[in-house]
Amino acid sequence: MSGRLDFGAAARFAPGTPLAERMRPRTLAEVVGQRALLGEEGLLTRLVARGELPSLIFWGPPGCGKTTLARLLAAACNAELVAFSAVLSGVKEARAVMDEARRLRAATGRRTVLFVDEVHRFNKAQQDAFLPFVESGDVVLIGTTTENPSFDLNAALLSRAKVYVLEPLADEDVVVLLRRALEDPERGLGGRRLEFTEDVLGAIAAQAAGDARIAYNLLEIAAEAAGEGGTLTAALVQEAAQQRLARYDKDGEEHYNLISALHKSIRNSDLDASLYWLARMLEGGADPRFIARRLLRIASEDVGMADPRALEQAAAAAHAVEHMGMPECNLALAQAALYLCLAPKSNSVYLAYGRARALVRERPPYPVPLHLRNAPTRLMRELGYGDGYVHAHDTPGKVAEMRCLPPELGQPRLYEPTEEGWEKRIRERLREIAARRSR
Repeated sequence: MSGRLDFGAAARFAPGTPLAERMRPRTLAEVVGQRALLGEEGLLTRLVARGELPSLIFWGPPGCGKTTLARLLAAACNAELVAFSAVLSGVKEARAVMDEARRLRAATGRRTVLFVDEVHRFNKAQQDAFLPFVESGDVVLIGTTTENPSFDLNAALLSRAKVYVLEPLADEDVVVLLRRALEDPERGLGGRRLEFTEDVLGAIAAQAAGDARIAYNLLEIAAEAAGEGGTLTAALVQEAAQQRLARYDKDGEEHYNLISALHKSIRNSDLDASLYWLARMLEGGADPRFIARRLLRIASEDVGMADPRALEQAAAAAHAVEHMGMPECNLALAQAALYLCLAPKSNSVYLAYGRARALVRERPPYPVPLHLRNAPTRLMRELGYGDGYVHAHDTPGKVAEMRCLPPELGQPRLYEPTEEGWEKRIRERLREIAARRSR
């Protein structure tokens, strides 16, 4: 699905259009924030001054102005702006857009800006279809994404587009936008004659956390509750924000950022940070089973044999998740996270398995020594299967003088316990086993 877009000052809004859409900047001069790109010496400012418009990818969090910048840059460079849906359109529609762009450039010299919101949803076929036209200059690609584009766009297309990282808006920038909306009688709420203070605008900005769209939505809800000529108060702002969940995208990069923060906070034995990141995920709608799986991993990767009960605690929490679900299971996950935080830390299991995996990958698959093989048939016994096997329970120390690795590997030491927690006792046990084996 694609179509030409009208985002100029003459655009008219249908009844019920959200405040965030009505207040969208109409010129680059109206854009607030992103000073590194739009200041006097900003990269985008210099591009517009020279009349240049390369293919661009705007990567940043929601509500920071990605879509607005894409639209305004196309208008500033007098380019034809065509929207393309990476989800609803296929290769056939892509080629139709490209053919029209080529004809327009040949006839008028104007270039076509292909605007792709959520460009990370581009599939390989779509990327391959657009690449020749981007290379030839018939089309300028401007994409916006909240996800890291290096994960989803192929190297050829990414190398032909400049990636600009946009930051969340500062609270003072959001306050400027809110004040502008309250004073604008044409597009904003100026006609309602609302009373407000700077503290109330600051409270809305704090709730929005750099997302202009959230700020406008909160302002619109609070204004509706205040009524015409009413007063915006902190209580109205709080009421408007009650239903807003913590920002969390189960399918996006933020999902991995948050679980990474939780994992590393537990690894660092930071109880408060662990609880905070856990709550951010759960209150934002994360699947508690995903979190339970990560806690199970942490129990082995970061605690391991320093406290073998850590895995039991994580498994118990996972069991509680399956039997209770949200919100009841949130305390079980919190308890497991706290246990893992407090447990002594060791990554010796993680390192030991890594060494074993390296041997498997780097060395040939040596045959199992004959003395370790079962011999259920006469033929296998005649071939020597089981010859030389010593049953450990039949020895005085329960440790037989018998090699259990392929002889080609020698006797590598894969597991090295630390001095933390139970592993201090494990080191003693290993010395005892070695002494018994030598006897």
